Amino acid sequence: MQHILISRTDAIGDVVLTMPMAAYIKELIPGAVVSFLGRTYTKAVVNSFSSVDIFINYDEIKKLPQGEQVSYLKSKKIDTIIHVFPSKHVANIARSAGIKLRIGTTNRLFHWFTCNKLVKLSRKKSNLHEAQLNLILLNPLGLNNVPSLAQVGDHYNFECIVPLSPELSAGLNANKFNLIIHPKSHGSGMEWGLDNFAALINALPAKRYNIIITGSDKEKTLLENWVKTLPNHVLDMTGKMTLPQLIAFISNADGLLASGTGPLHLAAASGINTLGLFPSVRPIHPGRWAPVGKKADYIESNTSDLTPITVAIVAEKINGWHK
Repeated sequence: MQHILISRTDAIGDVVLTMPMAAYIKELIPGAVVSFLGRTYTKAVVNSFSSVDIFINYDEIKKLPQGEQVSYLKSKKIDTIIHVFPSKHVANIARSAGIKLRIGTTNRLFHWFTCNKLVKLSRKKSNLHEAQLNLILLNPLGLNNVPSLAQVGDHYNFECIVPLSPELSAGLNANKFNLIIHPKSHGSGMEWGLDNFAALINALPAKRYNIIITGSDKEKTLLENWVKTLPNHVLDMTGKMTLPQLIAFISNADGLLASGTGPLHLAAASGINTLGLFPSVRPIHPGRWAPVGKKADYIESNTSDLTPITVAIVAEKINGWHK
């Protein structure tokens, strides 16, 4: 095997938690080229991890006529594809392109017709973390044991390739702890509530913390009126950064607080202090989606919502980052 393609065409957080696969593949098969099939909006994420050699844009493939989609994939001379995120379309064109080894899970019926190596894997019923579940798909390549989360975190190989612009750098304060608060989640995680975030901001001393609010363009509209109620020292960066800029900004900050969403996993992978807030309800509980990294942590509510997570609990955890 010389050219291996990881296929994961879903969201940012999912893609981040797939990145250690690339590093493990390089260990299992020295000299192998690792490509990643993803969506346009996750390209900047994939390019921030040095274990991936080539990004292949699924959105660009879909624009091609069907026959050309197959020939395009064939031209890449891929000999192995790992279907991490099951896609019937990707599975069909991979088979038609003649990729020799096609790895998929047993619980997708179309994989029985499109893949020639099936791995028994049920994500819903497993107690393993998402990042560990991904690695089970490397069993056909020789990874026989599921690594610990600490070991998985050591295989991120995060490398921010976008320099932080002077304009964005000005938003960080070298004399304070630069804390990013990302209050919304695009529906990917359970949210703590804007009132709680506001109370936390007021509880954290301004002389110690430089607090930055981040969010997408859509979230900027949702947060606009709330941001106006916050203390003057809070910096509003919602809707002001592209994804590559956000990655650079996060990796240069000191800490990030969020629910189970993409920026949370980016922060953990980059190595900064990261705190996620999670309910105890499957499938969005921390056992499956906690941030993974050397300085990553989470608070679990032990209920189906985040109500038991108080401002005092979160403030204590964040203040502990200074000790």
